[in-house]
Amino acid sequence: MKFMGKVRLRVSINERYSIVSRLVSGLGVATVCEGALCPNIFECWGGGVATFMIMGDICTRGCRFCYVRKGKPQPLDPLEPLRVAEAVKVLGLDYVTITSVDRDDLPDGGASHFADTIRAVKSVNRGVKVEVLIPDFQGDLGALKNVVDAGPDVLAHNIETVRRLTPKVRDWRASYDQSLRVLSYAKKFNPRLITKSSILLGFGEGFEEVVEAMRDLRGAGVDILVLSQYLRPSPKHYPLVKMYTLTEYSELEKTAYSLGFSYVVAHPLARTSYKAREAYYAALKAVGVEPPQSHS
Repeated sequence: MKFMGKVRLRVSINERYSIVSRLVSGLGVATVCEGALCPNIFECWGGGVATFMIMGDICTRGCRFCYVRKGKPQPLDPLEPLRVAEAVKVLGLDYVTITSVDRDDLPDGGASHFADTIRAVKSVNRGVKVEVLIPDFQGDLGALKNVVDAGPDVLAHNIETVRRLTPKVRDWRASYDQSLRVLSYAKKFNPRLITKSSILLGFGEGFEEVVEAMRDLRGAGVDILVLSQYLRPSPKHYPLVKMYTLTEYSELEKTAYSLGFSYVVAHPLARTSYKAREAYYAALKAVGVEPPQSHS
């Protein structure tokens, strides 16, 4: 395994981070910021931005790269959508990201719960923009349409890795083509919907394989691309094969823009929801929609 270059994370626990941390804890809502050990938690919470994780913190799938707990989840909390909506209001957010664990135990994979949460957030918080990072719902297009019809402003779904490595890295119920189909049909259900996906780097993929994956995502109509470094959570997880240099990220970013993506986040510590608000407004401008003058 070859390591090249250094990536330093500056941690600043400011007053805003402390306030958000206390509020999130007191409101009884979960964030992926904590559950997935996101390296950007201090920057995002320090800026008053959080990504909420609904439907519990136990995933029904066993992807080999993911830190989220696996096992048998608890029943859904019917009051969770309203609690998330109230949390967004208390935190004063104008842009919110909502994600979840995989819930293959539910008939629709949790799509109706996603839809309820989107509607609750928008009902309680007029003008707020909602991004959702969804599972594949086992390819159920009816479940996907239910989420799209609820009116999210951005719909994200991650292919995670290149085609060749998908069976090794992701759970057996996930597939490369199924993820592309989810993204493609989200656009068909609502052509004005901004879509997004993420590729983790470092599993042993080749440069051309990454480019092929980017082409496939553009073919599915994806607007926003996130490229980030896989960081092995523990010795039990998938081995880390390579640490990419900042120069390599820059090269991949240029290639992605040349393929037609509206916005690209390419950095070792980037995650799907990182710079989400900036990416959304940039994607709007790319399709000729002028974003609001202020969205801090």
